[in-house]
Amino acid sequence: MSKRQRNSLAQRSAELAFAVPPVMAHRIARMALAGAAPSERDRREFTRMSAEKTTAFQQSWLAMGMQAWRAQQAFGMFWWRACLSPWGPPSAQAIGTQLQSAALGVLGHGLAPVHRTAVANAKRLSRTRLR
Repeated sequence: MSKRQRNSLAQRSAELAFAVPPVMAHRIARMALAGAAPSERDRREFTRMSAEKTTAFQQSWLAMGMQAWRAQQAFGMFWWRACLSPWGPPSAQAIGTQLQSAALGVLGHGLAPVHRTAVANAKRLSRTRLR
């Protein structure tokens, strides 16, 4: 994985860490203010909250699975080429780089849907009044 991709993963993780607390604070305050009889607007937001989480995590698992499959195929081809190479097996550094790249790729693809949803919620809810 390139330095740019590693930085992108770190940046998305940091953005997620900053986006989640305001979203949680807004939604918890909204639940507390709604009480036992939430308004139609509150019920829509609570339903949306549940659906967004489910969708984001399903997309995340699917993206991680697909990226893991791609990484497995790439690693298999890496070893196939190594077996056919007259210069011997790859170095431990090359193997480590391949494994690290695969793991970071899976993490990056898995984090993307959750990041996208959380950042969008932070922007949307920052413009929304509680009452």
